[in-house]
Amino acid sequence: MMLSKEKIEIIKSTVPILEQRGTEITTHFYKRMFDNHPELLNIFNHTNQKRGRQQTALANAVYAAAKYIDQLEVILPTAKLIAQKHRSLGIKPEHYPIVGENLLAAIKEVLGEAATDEILSAWKDAYQEIANVFISLERELYKEASSQKGGWEDFKEFEIIKKVPESSLITSFYLKPKDGVPVPSYLPGQYITVRLRIPGDQYLSNRQYSLSCGPFHDYFRISVKKEADHEPYGKVSVYLHEQAKEGDTIEVSVPAGDFVLNQEETNPVALISGGVGITPMMSMLETLAEGNSSREVVFIHAARNEKARAFSDEVDRHISRLKNGKSYIAYSSKENESTVCDHLGHIDKEFLQRVLPKNSICYVCGPVPFMQSVIQHLADIGISAENVRYEFFGPALQLEVKAM
Repeated sequence: MMLSKEKIEIIKSTVPILEQRGTEITTHFYKRMFDNHPELLNIFNHTNQKRGRQQTALANAVYAAAKYIDQLEVILPTAKLIAQKHRSLGIKPEHYPIVGENLLAAIKEVLGEAATDEILSAWKDAYQEIANVFISLERELYKEASSQKGGWEDFKEFEIIKKVPESSLITSFYLKPKDGVPVPSYLPGQYITVRLRIPGDQYLSNRQYSLSCGPFHDYFRISVKKEADHEPYGKVSVYLHEQAKEGDTIEVSVPAGDFVLNQEETNPVALISGGVGITPMMSMLETLAEGNSSREVVFIHAARNEKARAFSDEVDRHISRLKNGKSYIAYSSKENESTVCDHLGHIDKEFLQRVLPKNSICYVCGPVPFMQSVIQHLADIGISAENVRYEFFGPALQLEVKAM
């Protein structure tokens, strides 16, 4: 089905109001949908709902869809990232009519008379067009997940075989399939979805965690930060840290994600992380070391302090195997004055300019403020935008970086 010129114009006419009231619409949409279909709470991240992150992410997506409704190829890269997350969460074609029905109703209920029959009709057709794009993308991803060696389609049971504290904040969990089938290979930087039922909760909880080791083992490893600093608490991370134990069973999806190390490139590579953003970088670093890469490799990690620093010995071990590897540590502050680090305070432009080769390909992961700052510094020192790759935890959020 192709949208008519008239309906495209109607959709584009809604862009200003979506920019202004999009989050109001999506907030109402989620409440409405969960009231009508509480079973979907088994799929969605409850913490992201409480924080409003999912609502904001969907509002941004709807706004972008309206703005580019006549050239959806512009948002295809973002659609592919979302489709990866959908596949890893188990979202299926039968969920799309439920979303569409409640989204249209939310538009009507929030906008009132401004949501005319013509607008609702145009959005109904536009939604179906966009849903078809996602369904098609996800069909291929499900096929790919289940057909690969050791793969499966949705979730299967894994056992926690080892639980290892890595720092004051981060603990690693080593996971092996309970059916004894070897784990599938994956690309360094990808993530899995962990699904579990926390005692006392009515619904399942799903969280996506980067794999923190290279694809050379008979297990998956995730390394989880205990998110207990602010409300709402990170329910799943707190459960994993405080209650999950070796021998427990959790459900896991096939690895997914597009934030991956390009092993065909030969440029110097910089892996820049803040906090728990180190996890996908560990997979990338081990892959480079295992392959005896001759590339210049610069590993930069920023931690709150030396107690919060994870994987220090493991990083040193991988770096020592590389012909041209260097690692740097930055602390926001030091617990002990005698602690040695390469940079004290937030990573700044001068530090990056000093340690990075000009033609570096930079992978960046960490908290949003950290990423905003680092990506801006990289632009300021002349690293081209196409050489900066980054990953958000949680729903996709927009980074604002000034033009170079």
